[in-house]
Amino acid sequence: MVFLGACEEDKNSKKFIAYNGPLEEAENIEVLFSELGFLKVRVRTAKQIKLPSEDKVFPKKVFVDFYGPAGDVITTLESDSGRYEYRTGLYKVKGNVKVVTQKKERLFSDELTWNPQTQKVFTDKKVTIENQQSGERMNGLGLDANQDFSQYSIRKPTGFFNAPAGITPN
Repeated sequence: MVFLGACEEDKNSKKFIAYNGPLEEAENIEVLFSELGFLKVRVRTAKQIKLPSEDKVFPKKVFVDFYGPAGDVITTLESDSGRYEYRTGLYKVKGNVKVVTQKKERLFSDELTWNPQTQKVFTDKKVTIENQQSGERMNGLGLDANQDFSQYSIRKPTGFFNAPAGITPN
């Protein structure tokens, strides 16, 4: 007695292919952050994509308003795109980032990161800060700031800028 066996691939079986696309997409998004019932930050964008990692991508322009204690907008931010990283809890905006403060200062950079927990903004990229009243311009690499940009420091200032009276070079 001889037994012969053969295996044949079932042509009707379907292979499982894992889905790697977005979990959800939403349009005209507005996210509000408050503290003790007071509005602190408002983020707006035309599109949000939520990924399987729980990260959120904002592929279109991002607009952020930072509010003061009286409930008025004291600083605005605009960028070409942004991203929320779930693992770290950080928001990152990229491309033509422009910040305008209540003190009539404008900040320009390619990228800024915001930490809602510490209420700090930072970057290691090139920054330019212009004072719209005096015309003074400061350049540098890296920046650390409060989220409302009421206080900031440039990590590595470059170029020339006016120093207060009484300060002389070494």
